[in-house]
Amino acid sequence: MKPTDHPDGETASAKITRRIQELGDWRGEMLARVRQLIHEADPGIQEEWKWAKPTSGGTPVWSHDGIVCTGESYKQYVKLTFARGAAISDPKKLFNASLEGNARRAIDLREGEQVNATAFRQLIRAAVAANGAALAQRAARKK
Repeated sequence: MKPTDHPDGETASAKITRRIQELGDWRGEMLARVRQLIHEADPGIQEEWKWAKPTSGGTPVWSHDGIVCTGESYKQYVKLTFARGAAISDPKKLFNASLEGNARRAIDLREGEQVNATAFRQLIRAAVAANGAALAQRAARKK
Protein backbone atom coordinates (compact mmCIF):
# COMPACT_ATOMS: atom_id res chain seq x y z
CA MET A 1 0.00 0.00 0.00
CA LYS A 2 1.72 3.13 -1.21
CA PRO A 3 0.37 6.17 0.64
CA THR A 4 -0.29 9.46 -1.06
CA ASP A 5 0.45 12.50 1.10
CA HIS A 6 -1.98 15.38 1.39
CA PRO A 7 -1.47 18.97 2.53
CA ASP A 8 -3.29 18.33 5.80
CA GLY A 9 -0.70 15.67 6.65
CA GLU A 10 -3.13 12.76 6.61
CA THR A 11 -2.44 10.13 3.98
CA ALA A 12 -5.09 8.88 1.61
CA SER A 13 -4.78 5.45 3.21
CA ALA A 14 -5.50 6.94 6.62
CA LYS A 15 -8.54 8.76 5.23
CA ILE A 16 -9.88 5.56 3.71
CA THR A 17 -9.36 3.73 7.01
CA ARG A 18 -11.16 6.54 8.81
CA ARG A 19 -14.08 6.39 6.35
CA ILE A 20 -14.39 2.64 6.93
CA GLN A 21 -14.41 3.17 10.71
CA GLU A 22 -16.89 6.06 10.49
CA LEU A 23 -19.35 3.97 8.52
CA GLY A 24 -19.33 1.45 11.36
CA ASP A 25 -21.79 -0.94 9.72
CA TRP A 26 -21.97 -3.42 6.85
CA ARG A 27 -20.88 -0.68 4.41
CA GLY A 28 -17.61 -0.21 6.26
CA GLU A 29 -17.06 -3.97 6.33
CA MET A 30 -17.78 -4.16 2.59
CA LEU A 31 -15.46 -1.28 1.77
CA ALA A 32 -12.72 -2.88 3.88
CA ARG A 33 -13.24 -6.23 2.12
CA VAL A 34 -13.01 -4.80 -1.42
CA ARG A 35 -10.01 -2.71 -0.36
CA GLN A 36 -8.28 -5.90 0.73
CA LEU A 37 -9.14 -7.63 -2.57
CA ILE A 38 -7.87 -4.64 -4.57
CA HIS A 39 -4.50 -4.83 -2.82
CA GLU A 40 -4.36 -8.60 -3.25
CA ALA A 41 -4.98 -8.18 -6.98
CA ASP A 42 -2.36 -5.45 -7.40
CA PRO A 43 0.08 -4.86 -4.52
CA GLY A 44 1.44 -1.82 -6.40
CA ILE A 45 -1.86 0.02 -6.44
CA GLN A 46 -1.96 3.51 -4.92
CA GLU A 47 -4.66 4.76 -2.61
CA GLU A 48 -5.81 8.32 -3.20
CA TRP A 49 -8.44 10.62 -1.73
CA LYS A 50 -10.15 12.83 -4.30
CA TRP A 51 -12.97 15.28 -4.76
CA ALA A 52 -13.18 16.44 -1.14
CA LYS A 53 -15.85 19.09 -0.65
CA PRO A 54 -17.57 20.39 2.45
CA THR A 55 -20.70 18.43 1.49
CA SER A 56 -19.08 15.09 0.58
CA GLY A 57 -15.76 14.83 2.39
CA GLY A 58 -14.11 13.02 -0.49
CA THR A 59 -13.92 9.68 -2.23
CA PRO A 60 -11.54 6.73 -1.90
CA VAL A 61 -9.71 6.08 -5.17
CA TRP A 62 -7.41 3.24 -6.19
CA SER A 63 -5.00 4.06 -9.02
CA HIS A 64 -2.32 2.40 -11.10
CA ASP A 65 -1.35 4.28 -14.28
CA GLY A 66 -4.63 6.16 -13.81
CA ILE A 67 -7.80 5.57 -11.84
CA VAL A 68 -8.70 1.90 -11.50
CA CYS A 69 -11.82 2.39 -9.39
CA THR A 70 -13.49 4.55 -6.79
CA GLY A 71 -15.31 3.38 -3.68
CA GLU A 72 -18.37 5.31 -2.58
CA SER A 73 -20.80 4.45 0.19
CA TYR A 74 -24.50 5.22 0.06
CA LYS A 75 -27.32 4.30 2.41
CA GLN A 76 -28.35 1.17 0.49
CA TYR A 77 -25.11 0.12 -1.23
CA VAL A 78 -21.38 0.49 -1.71
CA LYS A 79 -20.55 1.53 -5.28
CA LEU A 80 -17.27 0.66 -6.98
CA THR A 81 -16.93 2.60 -10.20
CA PHE A 82 -14.30 1.45 -12.69
CA ALA A 83 -13.01 4.31 -14.83
CA ARG A 84 -12.39 2.07 -17.87
CA GLY A 85 -15.02 -0.51 -17.04
CA ALA A 86 -16.57 -0.53 -20.52
CA ALA A 87 -13.20 -1.50 -22.00
CA ILE A 88 -12.53 -4.53 -19.82
CA SER A 89 -13.89 -8.05 -19.92
CA ASP A 90 -16.35 -9.01 -17.19
CA PRO A 91 -17.01 -12.72 -17.78
CA LYS A 92 -18.61 -13.22 -14.34
CA LYS A 93 -20.95 -10.22 -14.86
CA LEU A 94 -19.91 -8.35 -11.72
CA PHE A 95 -20.81 -5.00 -13.27
CA ASN A 96 -24.43 -4.27 -12.41
CA ALA A 97 -24.65 -0.47 -12.59
CA SER A 98 -23.75 2.37 -14.97
CA LEU A 99 -23.95 -0.11 -17.84
CA GLU A 100 -25.09 2.40 -20.45
CA GLY A 101 -21.95 4.55 -20.49
CA ASN A 102 -19.12 4.43 -23.00
CA ALA A 103 -16.34 4.41 -20.40
CA ARG A 104 -17.34 3.62 -16.81
CA ARG A 105 -18.99 0.58 -15.29
CA ALA A 106 -19.89 0.04 -11.65
CA ILE A 107 -20.62 -2.65 -9.11
CA ASP A 108 -23.28 -1.90 -6.52
CA LEU A 109 -22.89 -4.11 -3.45
CA ARG A 110 -25.82 -4.31 -1.07
CA GLU A 111 -26.07 -5.53 2.51
CA GLY A 112 -25.68 -9.29 2.77
CA GLU A 113 -24.16 -9.72 -0.69
CA GLN A 114 -20.89 -11.55 -1.10
CA VAL A 115 -18.13 -10.46 -3.44
CA ASN A 116 -16.85 -13.12 -5.83
CA ALA A 117 -13.25 -12.61 -4.70
CA THR A 118 -11.58 -14.40 -7.61
CA ALA A 119 -13.64 -12.62 -10.26
CA PHE A 120 -13.20 -9.26 -8.50
CA ARG A 121 -9.41 -9.61 -8.37
CA GLN A 122 -9.43 -10.53 -12.09
CA LEU A 123 -11.48 -7.40 -12.80
CA ILE A 124 -8.96 -5.26 -10.89
CA ARG A 125 -6.07 -6.79 -12.85
CA ALA A 126 -7.92 -6.20 -16.13
CA ALA A 127 -8.54 -2.56 -15.17
CA VAL A 128 -4.85 -2.08 -14.33
CA ALA A 129 -3.89 -3.66 -17.67
CA ALA A 130 -6.33 -1.38 -19.52
CA ASN A 131 -4.77 1.66 -17.82
CA GLY A 132 -1.29 0.46 -18.77
CA ALA A 133 -2.34 -0.11 -22.39
CA ALA A 134 -3.90 3.35 -22.60
CA LEU A 135 -0.74 4.90 -21.13
CA ALA A 136 1.45 3.06 -23.65
CA GLN A 137 -0.84 4.13 -26.48
CA ARG A 138 -0.61 7.79 -25.46
CA ALA A 139 3.17 7.52 -25.21
CA ALA A 140 3.38 5.95 -28.69
CA ARG A 141 1.30 8.78 -30.19
CA LYS A 142 3.68 11.37 -28.74
CA LYS A 143 6.69 9.85 -30.53
